[in-house]
Amino acid sequence: MTSVPTPIPSRTQFVLEGIKHRILTGQLTPGQALVETELAAQFGVSKTPVREALKTLAGTGLVVMNQYKGVTVRMVDADMAREVYDVRLLLEPEALRRSVRRGSSLDTAREALERADAATDTAQRSLANREFHRSLYVRCGNPLLGRMLDEVRDQAALVSAVAWAANPSWEREATEHREILRLALDGDADGAARALHSHIASFVRRAFPEAQGEGEQE
Repeated sequence: MTSVPTPIPSRTQFVLEGIKHRILTGQLTPGQALVETELAAQFGVSKTPVREALKTLAGTGLVVMNQYKGVTVRMVDADMAREVYDVRLLLEPEALRRSVRRGSSLDTAREALERADAATDTAQRSLANREFHRSLYVRCGNPLLGRMLDEVRDQAALVSAVAWAANPSWEREATEHREILRLALDGDADGAARALHSHIASFVRRAFPEAQGEGEQE
């Protein structure tokens, strides 16, 4: 019998989404301490939902829990970027290829691009970017593959947030997104997959040139 995941209480979910949003939009920066009492006061809750939210965020790789240093936002360096983007390079283009071959709807991807183009700040752009990439693989026909990519999605967004703060490159990436979507809508599964692979690899090369790894080699 398949076990059913235990639902996260509403207050914990509220705090979880709030902290995640602050991390992925740069309001909470890598290395910054996350103090339970301060967060509880900010969100108007007790420390219990904050503690549970931080445990969940530690599981997704956005925060680090240390017995001596407490909880901090995960640092982003070349090694971390390489690990996350190696996984994406291996799995995401194949997931997109399968989505296109299945004739899956890409309406969500188109809507995400429109939201990114209309974004007025980095926060909106970051969230739209995450939704665009997820919409490319979520209907690949293999739920496990989708969940594996979901597991690194937040970490990839953290890498992007740090990179954009240093070098805003979203206009170039938006152009690449439009080409990926065009190929996918044309039914060119292999072409869309190649374009997506190039897009992912070129981003991490520009943002973290010292992160060159096997997954990026031609």
